[in-house]
Amino acid sequence: MAILKVDHKTVYRYAKPVEFGDHRLMFRPRDSHDLWLLDTALAISPKASVRWLHDVFGNSIAIARFAEPATELRFESSFRAEHFPVEPRELVLEPYAGRYPFRYAAEDVPDLGGTAERHYPDPGYQVANWARWFVEGGRSRDTLDILIGMTRSIKHQFGYARREEAGTQEPSVTLATRSGSCRDFALFMMEAARSLGFAARFVSGYLYDENLIGAQATMIGGGETHAWVQIYLPGAGWVEFDPTNALVGGRNLIRVAVARDPSQAVPLSGTYSGLPGDFLGLSVEVTVTTE
Repeated sequence: MAILKVDHKTVYRYAKPVEFGDHRLMFRPRDSHDLWLLDTALAISPKASVRWLHDVFGNSIAIARFAEPATELRFESSFRAEHFPVEPRELVLEPYAGRYPFRYAAEDVPDLGGTAERHYPDPGYQVANWARWFVEGGRSRDTLDILIGMTRSIKHQFGYARREEAGTQEPSVTLATRSGSCRDFALFMMEAARSLGFAARFVSGYLYDENLIGAQATMIGGGETHAWVQIYLPGAGWVEFDPTNALVGGRNLIRVAVARDPSQAVPLSGTYSGLPGDFLGLSVEVTVTTE
């Protein structure tokens, strides 16, 4: 397995020097058996003091505190890692979970908690009805077939739209417009899966094309942060599904943070003191290379 190197640069620019409040960073990947983190680096300008913590989900969070104003705020994060994704054919579910519907084991239910509960309004049960079609209108009650069908349907029937606005649109809007960003598609699939009783959580990270590492990305969401969903399947654990690119099992996906809701997995957030017109804009650049 090749060693991947990810460089992520974010630059905010201002018309005059402004003061900065604390900034919250979610850039450091989660070490695991499928992602071995080799080294990391973080550079911030102007100079900042940085403290680290784990959030409620176990994600690594950096809090940057600034002492001086500036016209430019720059974050440069990089890391090297080995990735060992699971192929869809390698996923093994417990026999009782292989066909839908099934019940999670009683000892797992308290720990799955809010990941199995719906969080957004669904007027007319439109999202739930969309999900139910893959059970009632599909040819198979195989659990993986249902979830893979949902993943592929979003990829092929919804239009990707890169949005500059902060936040994530509600699932009912994504369904009505058949359009959204990767974050919108991830949230939509989360709520659709939850309507069928699955536990699901939001994932923020990076996307890479192993055939074009260091070249122009062809997958949607490359060259910037990416978002997808994990669904808990007994026997296989938290399984990755990327509805933006119809990927299953984690291939081409570098997981950084997981959360119950997208608002809890924003890669970078913070404030500044100044007039709205002082903000000139920002640029984000993500590159993935191999060693």
